[in-house]
Amino acid sequence: MTVIVLTNCPAGLRGFLTRWMLEISAGVFVGNPSARIRDVLWNEIQQYAGQGRALLAHTTNNEQGFTFRTHDHAWHPADHEGITLIRRPDPNAPPTAPSPRNGPPSGWSRAAKRRRFGRG
Repeated sequence: MTVIVLTNCPAGLRGFLTRWMLEISAGVFVGNPSARIRDVLWNEIQQYAGQGRALLAHTTNNEQGFTFRTHDHAWHPADHEGITLIRRPDPNAPPTAPSPRNGPPSGWSRAAKRRRFGRG
């Protein structure tokens, strides 16, 4: 069993997924594709999601009986002693300044940097 949840994704991507899965609610797809088709679908979702978010959950042979993947989601999977949990961002944490590794690329204007990364 595979479940895919799309949020704020292009309508064309939703139409693409209906070829292999059933859309039971807006942006919620269920089906039982093979592992190969599931991986192809996930690659297509990552490529065409645009500004949207995606979540894929599917059955597998582990202690939980399922696993999941996220794309452009604030909540991320985290492994805790062999169990996959969801790590939510702390809403009370102060915003962190971008590190030099993942900071803005060169060529951005100062205004664009402020809009994207804050004034800090």
